[in-house]
Amino acid sequence: MLLVFNGCSTRTLVVEAQSSSVPARTTKKALNSGAYPGIRFENTIQTSKIGFVLRNSISPKRYTFETMVGGVALFDYNNDGLLDIFFTNGAAIPSLEKKDPRYWNRLYRNNGDGTFTDVTEKAGLQGIGYSMGAAAADYDNDGFVDLYVTGLNRNQLFHNNGDGTFTDVTAKAGVGGEVPKLGKAWSVAAGWFDFNNDGLLDLFVVNYLNYSVGNATFCIQQGHPAYCSPVDFLGTPNILYRNNGDGTFTDVSEQSHISEYIGKGMGLAFADYDNDGFTDIFVSNDTFENYLFHNQGDGTFVDVALQAGVAYNAFGNAIAGMGADFTDIDNDGRPDIFESAMFGEGFPLYRNLGDGRFQDMTAPARLAASTSRLTGWGVGAFDFDNDGNKDLFAANSDILDNSMELAHRPFAIPDRVFHNQGDLKFEDVSRQAGPSFQIPAPHRGAAFGDLNNDGKVDVVVSVLNGPPEIWMNRSNNQNHWIILNLVGVKSNRDGL
Repeated sequence: MLLVFNGCSTRTLVVEAQSSSVPARTTKKALNSGAYPGIRFENTIQTSKIGFVLRNSISPKRYTFETMVGGVALFDYNNDGLLDIFFTNGAAIPSLEKKDPRYWNRLYRNNGDGTFTDVTEKAGLQGIGYSMGAAAADYDNDGFVDLYVTGLNRNQLFHNNGDGTFTDVTAKAGVGGEVPKLGKAWSVAAGWFDFNNDGLLDLFVVNYLNYSVGNATFCIQQGHPAYCSPVDFLGTPNILYRNNGDGTFTDVSEQSHISEYIGKGMGLAFADYDNDGFTDIFVSNDTFENYLFHNQGDGTFVDVALQAGVAYNAFGNAIAGMGADFTDIDNDGRPDIFESAMFGEGFPLYRNLGDGRFQDMTAPARLAASTSRLTGWGVGAFDFDNDGNKDLFAANSDILDNSMELAHRPFAIPDRVFHNQGDLKFEDVSRQAGPSFQIPAPHRGAAFGDLNNDGKVDVVVSVLNGPPEIWMNRSNNQNHWIILNLVGVKSNRDGL
């Protein structure tokens, strides 16, 4: 099962599972054979019949949230064995309402022939407010994947009814995103995981700035209106909801100690980094130290990012952390961390040393030079060419739409893919990844999955004020692959 939210992806470990005849998930075990054929992608948006446009409603006042949309999620909502696509969308400003269908979030059903059908209205997933990220999982173990959508002070939980429709159960479930003394929070990302190993999926919500239209600060740079830096605002604590098993959740942020840590979160990923049987949490913070929440197994967490070596980069600096992935990149059985950042910082790669510590391998992995002139959003570590080694993908764009005037660098930037050469050394092969892959755009969120069940991981990337990119993987590798549908029988149904 793969969850993706606002450009952040998390890989999951299946503990108890049984096979099924429905090929809904992709797992690969490649055999190394022959010369490296190259990673190649083709953007099939023109033939996909997807008419979505991500609208951030640029305003003269340059509200910071305008830069942050939008999330993408891939999940099989109707259990037909094909991954469907969900996009979050913005809203009108200053009302922050989806006042007409242009601002709706959108769900597209995979038709299995390379095309998709808009089923948003039938599904009831138009959404409310200025939406940001999305997290999909079967929280009630009924066999149908549900959906949580984050946004600017308005989060929603949609229960999948199993008949192609969803019901907004936010109020009943108690997961609206309120923070004590602050009220509704600006939530960017969210993710599902079973923190207490009770077989029920719990919900972690990543919050960003203490910000609203009413308290927004307006900034001018070099005589031009500009989006303010996150350093101009206070942060917000994240939220942990425990699944009660009856369709409701309890906010356990205080007793779990999660609420003690006030950050400026953007990215989220889960893994059991120390192999103690309890899932841990990595949160990438923007212009603030990252968090690595160690699950102590008693319902509480403690941030160990500083001693683990992932709070700051190799230079001791807090970066503008964006997207994150938390998975075994060097095939040593231990989950590593890959994180996107801002221009001039490089995208950190932290190798898990196996003793509770990580080593910043950005420079030795040859990623420092190739990423230092990029600003990244959604990222993922996946084996795109089926050679047995996970490659790295980053959706890129500058933050500011007037970055050329302010900083003399382009707003629109092409995506990047880095080939894993097998020794934790990466090569930027973007120029060889196909003609359409070279086209710059203001990219944001990225989601990963096998859209056509051909054994190759595809990518869907959102683009500000334009159509998304549907990157079908055309890599020419004949190594073997297998598709499995995993169903938890003792763990949660998704086997997270």
